[in-house]
Amino acid sequence: MTFLEEIGGYLIMIRHAFSKPEKTAMYSKETFRQMADIGVGSLPIIAIISTFIGAVTAVQFSYQLKSIGLVPMWWMGSIVRKGLILELAPTITALLLAGKVGSNIATELGSMRISEQIDAYEIMGVNTRSYLVGPKILAALVVVPMLIVIAVALGILGGWAGGVLGHFFTTAEYVRGLQDNMKSWDVVVMFIKCFFFAFIIASVPCYKGYTVSGGALEIGRASTQAVVLTSIFLIIVNFFIAFFLLDSSGG
Repeated sequence: MTFLEEIGGYLIMIRHAFSKPEKTAMYSKETFRQMADIGVGSLPIIAIISTFIGAVTAVQFSYQLKSIGLVPMWWMGSIVRKGLILELAPTITALLLAGKVGSNIATELGSMRISEQIDAYEIMGVNTRSYLVGPKILAALVVVPMLIVIAVALGILGGWAGGVLGHFFTTAEYVRGLQDNMKSWDVVVMFIKCFFFAFIIASVPCYKGYTVSGGALEIGRASTQAVVLTSIFLIIVNFFIAFFLLDSSGG
């Protein structure tokens, strides 16, 4: 397929994914199942990595600032907070989910396509793009922002633990930095990223899995392509959001 055909197929799938469901209860049950798979299933790895990302950010920046000796160490709270909210928590969480969730979604739908389960649903009159794709995207839009908020909170906690245990700053200095010059626009930008990232994380793997053809080898390729393409799109969208929104806000 050509690039334009891929784009067209993707947009058609998205249009059908949000069509009116045949049975609301069936779609609701599938949405909650996807929320559990994406959210609960991903929480442990997100919690561990975000905590240590916050800790290593605090330790490395503190080491650099102490070597300069010209910057007050209470700035570390502000640096960790802003870094996590604007970049580290949303981007790293999204990339982790692209690998874990994206691969699972592409493999699940690819297996259903190869085993003709999707064809069976369609014979029964089910709008498969709506039933199999829509709940996944909706679940991601609900759960991914929650995971990123948790990542920010745990990252800030990890930054405090790493800095205090390393004797780089005191708790009072860190808290002062967290409270200093807090901009609500930073949080707005974070949530904008959250929803764009969530849509990409769910929709791109859905398309690669839904359109797979062949056998088991093709499923593996589709899963790999889903992770790679999702990661690329996440980085590109992250740049444009930061470039336009942070520039326009003066932040």
